[in-house]
Amino acid sequence: MEDPLDAYSAVVTAVASSVLPSVASLAVRTARGEGAGSASVISADGVLLTSAHVVMGARSAEATFGDGTSVTVDVVGRDVLSDLAVLRARGPVPPPLTLGDAAGLRVGQLVVAVGNPLGLAGSVTAGIVSNLGRSLPTASGRVIDEVIQTDAALNPGNSGGALADGKGRMVGVNTAVAGIGLGLAVPINLATRGIIETLVRTGRVRRAWLGIVGMQVQLEPSLAARIGSPTGLQVAGVATDSPAELAGVHRGDIVVSLDGQEIVTSTSIQKLMVEDAIDRQVEMTLWRNGALVDVFVVPRELVDAPR
Repeated sequence: MEDPLDAYSAVVTAVASSVLPSVASLAVRTARGEGAGSASVISADGVLLTSAHVVMGARSAEATFGDGTSVTVDVVGRDVLSDLAVLRARGPVPPPLTLGDAAGLRVGQLVVAVGNPLGLAGSVTAGIVSNLGRSLPTASGRVIDEVIQTDAALNPGNSGGALADGKGRMVGVNTAVAGIGLGLAVPINLATRGIIETLVRTGRVRRAWLGIVGMQVQLEPSLAARIGSPTGLQVAGVATDSPAELAGVHRGDIVVSLDGQEIVTSTSIQKLMVEDAIDRQVEMTLWRNGALVDVFVVPRELVDAPR
């Protein structure tokens, strides 16, 4: 009978062998000083993927691969709201990693993290998917949804490196160390693939903005039954001269739907604030003073997020 440890080792070593050559250590220099991280080759024409915070404030960086070769990479675009950035190499790079789909991950599944923690290039750690669907706050005040939680050991310098499944497919970008035995990774899925493609094509991601902040609240049973949701988003603040203020949204209103979609948390609104919503009239349904009220809001482009 095959030793389970040998089977586990066989998977990890196979993944490491296929992924390691395509993950680089990044040396970043900005006006604030020097930094380090990791990046993964994702296309044959020299595109690399990393974390936005790793290259924040940088126009270029130096990428060094496991075989000792180095190449200058230019920052093509970064998106702090997803903590993703794309780079383009000025010279040849190893073959690209195969991108997977984090939507197919299951809790308990084996994952392998590859990166350059604490300056130790080409490091490999393994663990399991501890949980899925976590939220990660960003410096912009928004959150990244559907974050992967893993117990694979991560340390400073791992950010931007690859999180791979048992078949060597890149399913996440390691982005944060949340505590001992607790690492987080931005998923590779349909939404983030779209962000990556947009960054490669245009260098930036356009998002819409309403100008409200709120918190999830329980709805009274009769209202919950009427709209089909037990919760809504109570408006805690409305920015001056924002699309929401111009539409007549007030503090204390409870948002229950936007553009025909049920709203239960602030991230529910965030998911709808994409490029398609910019300058388009959108219907918002509010619970106000014991009645449902419809208002029409025209989201504007979010232009004040750091890049």
